Amino acid sequence: MLADFFAAWAFAYIGMLALCQGLERHYKQVWNKAPSPGLRRILRAAGSLSLVLSMYFCAQAWGWAMGSIGWFGLISLSGFGLLMLLPYRSRLAVWLPLGFVPVWVMITTWA
Repeated sequence: MLADFFAAWAFAYIGMLALCQGLERHYKQVWNKAPSPGLRRILRAAGSLSLVLSMYFCAQAWGWAMGSIGWFGLISLSGFGLLMLLPYRSRLAVWLPLGFVPVWVMITTWA
């Protein structure tokens, strides 16, 4: 259950980050150049897919009834974290998901 919750949280953050980077303004803020239209479409599609995966993992952790409610909470938490990181540490906001992988591996092997 803990691994599913953490995976849901990670995919919610990655989804919000990808949707955010799919906007030209935020992409320029991080990378100092404009994204191509194809990259913007790919980022938006990846963000939507990540949010769907987040919903799936929430349902695995809590069931479909409470998982959908928890999913909205995780999206809000992830969006707020991204909102706080982007203006001050935009590169950290982008590289932060790389830290999710070792933590998730530790949780799955520990449980």
